[in-house]
Amino acid sequence: MIITYYGMSCFKVQVGDSVLAFNPISKDSDLKPSRFSSDIAVISVNDKNYNGVSQVSGGSKELFVVDGPGEYEISGTYIKGFPVEEEIGKVKKLNTIYSVLFEDVNICHLGALSVPEISADIKEELGEIDILFVPVTGGDLISVSAVAKLVTSLEPKIIIPVYGDEKGEQKASLKSFLKEMGSEDTKPLEKLTIKKKDLETKEGEVIILEPAV
Repeated sequence: MIITYYGMSCFKVQVGDSVLAFNPISKDSDLKPSRFSSDIAVISVNDKNYNGVSQVSGGSKELFVVDGPGEYEISGTYIKGFPVEEEIGKVKKLNTIYSVLFEDVNICHLGALSVPEISADIKEELGEIDILFVPVTGGDLISVSAVAKLVTSLEPKIIIPVYGDEKGEQKASLKSFLKEMGSEDTKPLEKLTIKKKDLETKEGEVIILEPAV
């Protein structure tokens, strides 16, 4: 499994020829849009920084889009979406937390989470998390201290911060999160390459990925 970060909340997860896209950045965004081909696009919130479906289409297979709560099965990939009603930038929105079983690895993406806690029912449904994508930008989203507490309660094997970029407040938020997690010395990687068996020895390891150019 190869995981590449494209900034904001966007990740490309690839195993062989199978590609999964989380929250691709649209061409209408003020940020640099994502651009790669995928088989499945998973969208957490209907926002130009998260819903760039057209930016990840064009692969050899027809793109399957998951853009809300529910249960889905696509070619052996199992996806569960859990709704969380929030207020982002003083606008009420529905954020979807996803649990994705992709090639026997349980990936959880918290999306644009702004509330400090999620229900016990959702936590139970998420199960044993192998890889957790978690927002650490602060601002309208969940605070750094609250997200560190939530991450600890979820007990993932690997934690990958969603931090946007390394400028200004977002850089400060990432540093604060690393301090909260006792991972100040973590060095960023261009991408993460990992096998299922490698996860067996992991326990709350924080991995920072540099946004792809």
